[in-house]
Amino acid sequence: MHENTIIITAGGIGKRMGGAVPKQFLSLDGIPILMRTISCFYAFDSSAQLIVTLPEAWKEYWNTLCTEHHFTIPHLLVSGGKERFHSIQKALTLSTGNYIAVHDGVRPNVSQEAISRCFDSANKTGSGIPVIEVNESLRQILPNGGSQSVLRSAFRIVQTPQVFERSILEKAYQLPFHEGITDDASLVEEAGFEVTLVEGNIENIKITTKVDLTYK
Repeated sequence: MHENTIIITAGGIGKRMGGAVPKQFLSLDGIPILMRTISCFYAFDSSAQLIVTLPEAWKEYWNTLCTEHHFTIPHLLVSGGKERFHSIQKALTLSTGNYIAVHDGVRPNVSQEAISRCFDSANKTGSGIPVIEVNESLRQILPNGGSQSVLRSAFRIVQTPQVFERSILEKAYQLPFHEGITDDASLVEEAGFEVTLVEGNIENIKITTKVDLTYK
């Protein structure tokens, strides 16, 4: 048994990035992005259970990368499902932690302080969702094709890791899948639980396009 379980989702194939290799395997300053992400959580809690979801067809490639880079941080591999939802469902069957974090494998710049705030909040309230303020103007697209300005202070950008008490996340993932699920927090709310927002870190971007690889 572990106090904490970290599920790192890297089951996608990165269509928006382009190229032959999924984005989680691309190099950032000589180190694959996914290795950087795993290392962040190992630095936070070396005793945590680490579970990584990967496309089945790329598991051998990942093992080769680990050998080439002498990457020895212990982690379990789970074959990714059709959607992120199904990948996490599968990972939950192997999870043993009292608190479970779900993190995007292509967010390698999460800070130790942000991770700590998420777990501290989950310990106190059952959940910890990292968010940052919106620093640009926003406009809402209207049904008639027009648009209107909205108050940006009323909105937050949601990040990961999203951390939950084990029983809360397990109950949420008993719900049926639907296309409206945007993240774990929205699913937990759908299951009838409130979520607690904490401060994230602005560097914790999700690497989606080639431009994002230049952001450090």
